[in-house]
Amino acid sequence: MTWQGMAESRRIVFCRVSGEAADGDCNALKERTLEGEKTMQLLKEKVMKEGIVLSDQVLKVDSFLNHQMDPVLMKEVGKEFKRLFAGQKIDRVLTIESSGIAPGIMTALELEVPLIFARKQKSLTLREDIYVEKVYSFTKQETNEITVSRKFMQPGERVLIIDDFLANGEAAFGLARIVEQAGAEVAGIGIVIEKAFQPGGRLLKEAGYHVESLVRIAALDNGTVTFA
Repeated sequence: MTWQGMAESRRIVFCRVSGEAADGDCNALKERTLEGEKTMQLLKEKVMKEGIVLSDQVLKVDSFLNHQMDPVLMKEVGKEFKRLFAGQKIDRVLTIESSGIAPGIMTALELEVPLIFARKQKSLTLREDIYVEKVYSFTKQETNEITVSRKFMQPGERVLIIDDFLANGEAAFGLARIVEQAGAEVAGIGIVIEKAFQPGGRLLKEAGYHVESLVRIAALDNGTVTFA
């Protein structure tokens, strides 16, 4: 359970103990928490049913997340990220092409803010006035230059970073550096699936970022997914 989920659970207990369970705020809080648990369970079921363990380091989820996409599931993912980052001022969502676009656009839709995705290939129309960072892909074993147009990110904005996977944190750190180049602030980092046996989550939190992962995987041993 995330730190926010734990906080919400404690607030629910307070509602019950104080006899305020009928209060509208308490009831709404319980509903949001239950919806979040349902979303995480749906995601875990998808991983167990359709995920393919290629090695003790790599999980393939191209049937619902990063090739073919399940729009109903992605809609729920967007709702859950909105819940997890409730109370934060968010001016836009930032992700990286292409696998982050589905959860990113659904989150932006729920938050009613623009989505911008960092390009991995330089566009002919993006020649100048761009932010550039280098990002190493653990899965593809290659380094890409990612770019974002300066006109789509302004100083002082608060930006929520969304991505499909978190392993070593390279993509998330690269996106965060672009946000900081712009003089903007990282409002948080939302991850659909975190491989918790790799150091990305820990490193991002140690760097001071607010990280929320919908599903955390403890191991990919013997062709089996073990959740954290």
